[in-house]
Amino acid sequence: MKAWLVSSEMPYVPVSVTMSGLPFPENRQSDDLRLFLPFIIDDNLTVVAVWTKGRNDEAFGYMGQFWKYLQIHRKDLSGSKIVILGDFNSNVRWDKPDRWWNHSDVVAELNEMGFESQYHRGFNEEQGSETRPTFFLQRNLQKSYHIDYVFTSSDLTEKSTLQIGQHDDWMSISDHVPLMVSVNS
Repeated sequence: MKAWLVSSEMPYVPVSVTMSGLPFPENRQSDDLRLFLPFIIDDNLTVVAVWTKGRNDEAFGYMGQFWKYLQIHRKDLSGSKIVILGDFNSNVRWDKPDRWWNHSDVVAELNEMGFESQYHRGFNEEQGSETRPTFFLQRNLQKSYHIDYVFTSSDLTEKSTLQIGQHDDWMSISDHVPLMVSVNS
């Protein structure tokens, strides 16, 4: 399988993505944890792609799904050269105090594990105070939210840079703009 990484020097750089022998040998999937995809790039970088969703019949909606995944794979995610990225459909603004797995708690747990949000590091903004949205409900500029994230392990934090796509360039394709991370080895 081929994928593309975006770089400022060359707009699209082909890389090989290893999809067999996923990085977590016991990649446990269940009905409520079905939208997580761990893969390895160039036998060097482990990536976990995330898409959390909400449904009325789920006890663990949105960030709760990632919290549950994190509990199962905490040991797998304790290594180096790891990127966790995707559509978390979550923001600290929607935290509910009666949940132990709200956005703030999960981000704090990631920080304890050595992960940092590339957006918040790069733009020096606090969780919940984002000035650059990643999602536009009904593709409307007036209904914008920051719900997509890239977290990197501590060994990659300073070696990584993040760019965010512009609304006008992407709204004909998606209601999200892409987060493009460059990791310099």
